[in-house]
Amino acid sequence: MHAPIIGRDGPGAAPAVGRLRLVVMLALITIVSQFHRASLGVIAPELIRDLSLTPQMLGLAGGAFFLALVVVQLPLGVALDRVGPRRLVGALTIVAVAGALLSATAQSGPMLVAARLALGLGSSAAFMAAVVMCSRWFAGERLASALSWVFALSQLGILLASSPLALASETIGWRWAFVLAAVITGAVGFAFWLLVTADHPDGSVGSTAGHESMRDAFRGIAEVLRTPNLPNVLAVQAVAYACIATVLGLWAGPYLFDVHGLEPVARGHVIALMTVAHIAGVLACGPLDARLNTRRGIVVAGGAATAVLLAVLALMPGLPTAVAVALLVAMCVTMSFGPTLVAHGRSLFPDRLAGRGMTTLNLAQVVGASLLPLASGAIAAALSPAPSVDAAGVAVGGGYPEVAYRAIFGLLAFALAAGVWAYSRGADSKPRPA
Repeated sequence: MHAPIIGRDGPGAAPAVGRLRLVVMLALITIVSQFHRASLGVIAPELIRDLSLTPQMLGLAGGAFFLALVVVQLPLGVALDRVGPRRLVGALTIVAVAGALLSATAQSGPMLVAARLALGLGSSAAFMAAVVMCSRWFAGERLASALSWVFALSQLGILLASSPLALASETIGWRWAFVLAAVITGAVGFAFWLLVTADHPDGSVGSTAGHESMRDAFRGIAEVLRTPNLPNVLAVQAVAYACIATVLGLWAGPYLFDVHGLEPVARGHVIALMTVAHIAGVLACGPLDARLNTRRGIVVAGGAATAVLLAVLALMPGLPTAVAVALLVAMCVTMSFGPTLVAHGRSLFPDRLAGRGMTTLNLAQVVGASLLPLASGAIAAALSPAPSVDAAGVAVGGGYPEVAYRAIFGLLAFALAAGVWAYSRGADSKPRPA
């Protein structure tokens, strides 16, 4: 039987209550990160209207969060191994607060892009801190389950970026909603600093790399890049999260508005349903690797099913709203293999290279999550009529045709299928010896 994530204390292990507190705090910082990642989706039509955003600018704003992650990934990996997750998360929280406040005061597309860059930088350590710390507190068969709880709870951030954000936008305006988000971000960052007092189960803080020089620290990246089976994992890592982030965090809201006519609260409910489905899927998928003793099989099955669902959205015009919503919700269930993929990636590296190894994998993820929104924005622009402008030169009307969204879904289906095929050619990672 699969062991619970908060099990018995072994020799030298951190107390169970400490592990539980760690999971809760890691979940909170990732909830905040996910909210900022997804906060454009449900209010995108209002941002298009108020800031006169072109499709390219909306795509750039959606990708800017991830562009910031791309820039900092390798230095972030070194910092995680040398400085430690606790200090790094605390310092970057300040940047995230600044980004949320800049979002609230944005007056143009470039200002919004700058705000998204700051939010990306400020949130850059949250998920990698969770992976590194979980791999130290929860080893072997329990790692994927622990990660599934953190990742599943993190989806509450996307849930908050759906109906609650839509309601806040309608009641107090999207600008004040971002001010509130800045306050919550700061409070969570301070709580993490206060309650997570160590980077390791033995109570120590900081580096696992001993006294290695900065040159040796960066040489560790070269060692990571020589890891067997890494290219196969990178292939699917580059597209898996990017696909669901592009749909759920950027285009689901506009698609439901332009093609199916759903107003803010209604489309917020759909995005909330998609998020709940993803949470349930992640929690159900987390223990499967230990039960089936395979990680590759779970990732391939989930990725292939998602590619099929995206292909249906791409190839079938005029879908009824109920069918389109069902397909979007089902896609969020089949894309629930993220913790299993992360556990596979983490199994490739020794603990001294944990930060650098996982940020190298995350670099592929954020590159994909940066490029797919940009590519999708370019597709929407190419397949959409030029917007009309009023006497003041401000864009009016707006919205994109169904064919643009179908092309976006087709792009995502192809990218995911290619990534899963390349991943399937690599070796499996089994939680326990056969």
